[in-house]
Amino acid sequence: MDLKQRASLFAIGSAFILAGGKFGVGLISGSMAVASSGLDSLLDVFMSAMNFLAIRKAAQPPDSSHPYGHGKAESLAAVVQAGVIMFTGAVIIYKAAEKYFLEAVIHYSGLDLGIMALSLVFSFTISRVLRKVGEKTGSDALKADALHYASDLYSNTAAIAAIILTYYTGLVSFDLLFAVVVGLIILSSAVQILRVGLVGLMDSRIPEPLEKILKNILETQPYPAVGYHKLRSRLSGSKKYIDFHSQVCRKLTVGEAHELIDKLEQDIKNNITPLDITIHIEPCPYTCDLDETTCEIVNKPKNSQV
Repeated sequence: MDLKQRASLFAIGSAFILAGGKFGVGLISGSMAVASSGLDSLLDVFMSAMNFLAIRKAAQPPDSSHPYGHGKAESLAAVVQAGVIMFTGAVIIYKAAEKYFLEAVIHYSGLDLGIMALSLVFSFTISRVLRKVGEKTGSDALKADALHYASDLYSNTAAIAAIILTYYTGLVSFDLLFAVVVGLIILSSAVQILRVGLVGLMDSRIPEPLEKILKNILETQPYPAVGYHKLRSRLSGSKKYIDFHSQVCRKLTVGEAHELIDKLEQDIKNNITPLDITIHIEPCPYTCDLDETTCEIVNKPKNSQV
């Protein structure tokens, strides 16, 4: 089991404990703010479980039906999550409004405040772990999950404020108002997660910092490499795909050119992972007898137009 799968299992177990605690306490007291936060945590369990399955699927090697692998399973899971989360946020807002018009009664206990305070600690820890692992591995699924747990910090804070205000004022409207706030936070979280998923599904290029590293490697290749062009990149889950044309001195033999490109490929893979790279070798467009010290191409700035 790799790092991404272990992080996902950690999130599932933690969210399950929170969901049971908050949902049970919310039902006992009748607080929509606490119950809606519990429903959000229950949703977290479902989302994290879906992420776990998506990550396992994405980790499978390429096969005859999927020669580029299964990396987009993570991005697809993020899009599905966004849809489910939007629906949940809408349901919470609807239920809060319904309780308001039915003039529901709320009976708080000390458990309400305690479970929400504990939830803040759990949500912060889970979000931090998932974000770090997501950034380290480039996992869309974990990044989306981290965003959702980060939004829980705001919804849990809102629930705590609702408990305190409702307890001291006796006004149920505070609890229901903050339940609506929780619903709106969930909807906002869903939009962010949807963006993350769509980026992966739409074959967006690799992140700009990685692209800068790649270009720096290509533009500082020593003679007999003389330039590159037609550089393209895309993301599939956490995996990066890169292809370009590398121009080398036309005096090289096939074996020499291949050895040069092998070294270039390894240099790129040492800096960008996980990576699938395709390099097309082209001869220098100029015909000459120049060497490393007199070649005009080598002695002027390299760029993708060479």
